[in-house]
Amino acid sequence: MPNISDQELQGKLRILFIGAHPDDADIQFGGTAIRYLQAGHAVSYVSATNGNAGHQTLGGMPLAQRRYGETQAVAKFLGLNYFVLDNEDGELQPTIENRKKIIKVIREVRPHLIVTHRPNDYHADHRTTSLLVQDAAYLLCVPNILPLTPRLDYNPIIVYHQDNFTKPASFTPEVIVDISAVFDKKIEALSLHESQVFEWIPFVEGYLKEVPTDKAGRLSWLKAKWGKTDLVPQFLSQVKPGVSAESLKNATYLEAFERCEYGSRLTHENVNKLFPFGVVNF
Repeated sequence: MPNISDQELQGKLRILFIGAHPDDADIQFGGTAIRYLQAGHAVSYVSATNGNAGHQTLGGMPLAQRRYGETQAVAKFLGLNYFVLDNEDGELQPTIENRKKIIKVIREVRPHLIVTHRPNDYHADHRTTSLLVQDAAYLLCVPNILPLTPRLDYNPIIVYHQDNFTKPASFTPEVIVDISAVFDKKIEALSLHESQVFEWIPFVEGYLKEVPTDKAGRLSWLKAKWGKTDLVPQFLSQVKPGVSAESLKNATYLEAFERCEYGSRLTHENVNKLFPFGVVNF
């Protein structure tokens, strides 16, 4: 496979998050995305499903339409592209057809870096999305696969976002990004997924009665609710001896990433170009 070259990494980066649902990117990558955007790079989000099952009272096409509208509100607010594939929520399968959909959008975006779910995860759609990205990686450069969509002449680098799952292997924070300065904006973007953060997730997790009704109250509540995390001490405890983590000592909110073995590899030679604001921990 043609690895990504130094020449490809000069200047403006193209970053692509491929998630299973229309809010996954904002939850798992929203702070880092904002840091890329503030530095002048291009960010795109993909949802592999239309999200038409994630609600307690609304479903089907009306919910899919509502959730698409929420993604486009985020796209406008942050200044990025937000693509939603037309697959049923909760029913995503690793088919050839879906693999081709992923290949097509990757080729069209031409990312230098792809961020996606790890293959071990609580949600079947997340696991399937990860597998689809892995299965697409080699084929991105094969001309006879989707010949009407020009192949890539390099293989993007793929990383996984953070999670708390431990079997068969725990997440390793190999690049750590301080998102403290942009956390409020991440929360504001996340709040645009109203059907999820103020309705569905509170309902399914049993705290719907806590949700305020006014906008200011909701933002404050969301920041407090989603700001409670054990990831900061967890990640900091995993910083390797000799790693310069001075920039993290006052961090209150972090996002982290782990290398994937598919596609081009994240290395000591290219990591600082791809994560110019990250702490390298490998």
